[in-house]
Amino acid sequence: MRLRKVKGAAETIAAHPHIVVENETAKELKGNWGTAFEKDQPLYIEVGMGKGQFVIGMAKMHPELNFIGIEKFDSVMVRALEKVLEEEPLPNLKLLKIDAEELTDVFAEGEVTGVYLNFSDPWP
Repeated sequence: MRLRKVKGAAETIAAHPHIVVENETAKELKGNWGTAFEKDQPLYIEVGMGKGQFVIGMAKMHPELNFIGIEKFDSVMVRALEKVLEEEPLPNLKLLKIDAEELTDVFAEGEVTGVYLNFSDPWP
């Protein structure tokens, strides 16, 4: 996805902490991600979710599972957040704003059931 600065992206993201988990909070949740959701269920993550279409669709189709969409850029994260806000509430979906290099800082071994790598950006 082409990155362009989105005016107000950081503010919009910060205004929705019930959906978007920031880095420091994510580190505190390591080993306890089940507490971030209404139900403690198997957890799947999508690394490099882009606009969020895949992870949102999966959360809608599988309410018996928890999902986290991961993206490091505000300008992309805000587009996914806007899509989430257009949907009915999805209590089994969170968005996480981190670099994929930090995954081991926020998830304990065995905590994630599955990982989706659909179109993640391979560039540093």
